[in-house]
Amino acid sequence: MADSINKVVLAYSGGLDTSVILKWLQTEYQCEVVTFTADLGQGEELEPARAKALLLGIKPENIFIDDLREEFVKDYVFPMMRANALYEGLYLLGTSIARPLIAKRQIEIAKMTGADAVSHGATGKGNDQVRFELGYYALAPDIRIIAPWREWDLTSREALIAFAEQHQIPVAKDKRGESPFSTDANLLHTSSEGKVLEDPWEEVPDYVYSRTDHPEEAPDTPEYITIDFQSGDAVAINGEGLSPATLLAKLNELGKRHGIGRLDLLENRFVGMKSRGMYETPGGTILHIAHRGIEQITLDRGAAHLKDELMPKYAELLYNGFWFSPEREMLQAAVDHSQDKVTGTVRLKLYKGNVGVVGRKSPYSLYSAGIVTFEDDRGAYDQRDAAGFIKLNALRLRLLGRRDGR
Repeated sequence: MADSINKVVLAYSGGLDTSVILKWLQTEYQCEVVTFTADLGQGEELEPARAKALLLGIKPENIFIDDLREEFVKDYVFPMMRANALYEGLYLLGTSIARPLIAKRQIEIAKMTGADAVSHGATGKGNDQVRFELGYYALAPDIRIIAPWREWDLTSREALIAFAEQHQIPVAKDKRGESPFSTDANLLHTSSEGKVLEDPWEEVPDYVYSRTDHPEEAPDTPEYITIDFQSGDAVAINGEGLSPATLLAKLNELGKRHGIGRLDLLENRFVGMKSRGMYETPGGTILHIAHRGIEQITLDRGAAHLKDELMPKYAELLYNGFWFSPEREMLQAAVDHSQDKVTGTVRLKLYKGNVGVVGRKSPYSLYSAGIVTFEDDRGAYDQRDAAGFIKLNALRLRLLGRRDGR
C-alpha cells in the first residue's frame, strides 16, 4: 500500500495532530508531502505553520498558505445565509460550511502539484471526515484518500506526544497535558466539544467561551445598527460599504461586545451518535436575524413559506457534507432566485446576548400601510370579500362536520 502513493496533499494546521500526521505520512507511505494551510479567519498566526513544515523537511515549493477569507464568506457563508440555514433548528453550520472550501482548494493543489492523494486530520468518529471526503470525491472521483485516524494505532494524546518526541517534532508546552476540550474556529464561528462538555447536564464553564463576552457583563445600554442588503447579501453596516469578510468581521466585533451568538447544542451527527457542542457565532447570528428581517418585507408569502420548508433539507445536506451534490445546487438555485428583490435596510437592537429587528425598509417592499391600516383605508380593501373567502375555505370542514355529526 505504502509504495502506491507518490505525493499527498495534507490539510495542515501546524498543530500537534497534523504535524504528527505529516511525519507519519513520510514514514508510513514513504511519499512526498505537500502542506496546505487555509486562512479562514481563525484568528491564528499561520506563518509558524510554514516554519514547522520546513523543519519537518517539506520543500518550500510544497508549502501552500492561502488567504481564503473573502472567498469563504462570499461563496460559502453568504449563499448559506440566503437560505437561512439552521441544522436542527438552531445550529448555524459554522464548521460544516468551511469544509467544502478546504476540500476544493486541496484538490486544486493536488492537481497543480501532481499529487495522487490527499489527507486530513479528522477522526473516525466525527462528521468532518465525511465532509472532507465527499468533497474530494465530488471534485476528483479517482483521488486516493488517507485518513490516519482510521489507520494508525496512535489512539491517545500521550501516544501522539511520544511519536512527536521520537521524531523530533516540537510540542507546545500547553499540548503536553490533556486538553480540556477541542476547538475549531473560522471567521463565522468557534466550536468547542469533548472532555468538560461531555456531560450534557453540566453547564458549559465560562472559560470555554472565547469569541463572546458574557451577556451578563455586556454593556447596559443597547446598541442600534443598520445592515444594508443587496439581492439577499449584506453589503454595508451603518451605511458603510464593506467587503464580505470585512463585514462579517465587523459583525463579530459587535456580537462579541454584546454577548451574542452562544449556543449549547446536543446534536445528531451524520455518523449516528449524539454529541454536544458549544458554538459561538456572534456575527453570523446577527446576520441571520437581519436577513430574515429584510425577507419579511420583500418576500411574498408563498416564496417565504416554501423557503422555510426547503431550509431543513438544505441545512441537513450541508451538515452531512453534500455541498457539491446536485440536490444542494438545485436548492441553491431556488433560494437565489427568491433573493432578487431582497434589497433594503434592517435596523437591529443589540443588547445583552440578544439581537432583534426593530425596523426594516426596502424599495421593493410588499408592505402596504394603506391596506393593513385600522383606520379608513379609502376602499383599498373590501372587508365584505372576506365572507366568501372564509366560506370557501370552510366548505370541506362543514362537509366533514355534517358527516361526522359534530
